[in-house]
Amino acid sequence: MLAVALCLASGASWARADDQVARGLALYESKCFVCHAVDSNRIGPMHKDVFGRRAGSVPNYAYSDALRRSAIVWNADTLERWLENPEQLIPGQAMGVSVSQSEERKLLIAYLKSISRAGSR
Repeated sequence: MLAVALCLASGASWARADDQVARGLALYESKCFVCHAVDSNRIGPMHKDVFGRRAGSVPNYAYSDALRRSAIVWNADTLERWLENPEQLIPGQAMGVSVSQSEERKLLIAYLKSISRAGSR
């Protein structure tokens, strides 16, 4: 009986994570896709494998000097701070958009983690 309860609890946890990723994808498509894509650079750099990547390091993208010089590595904490206030995290960066709602940042980060090899570890 305990094994069944643990399996059900684990399944519920996976369902919540999948729901967060799906909701994060919807937010990404509505808020981020104007400038970003998963697999290609656009106005902003591509986001595939963003977790574990040093800020300002996507090949063939013209970053601001501030981002290129940054030593920040993207993870849940740095992405949270970046999405909340990019200029506060990296003064002189060029992204003029922030995400004011904490829940939206959480969902976007769940989605970005899902499209990153480093996020799956």
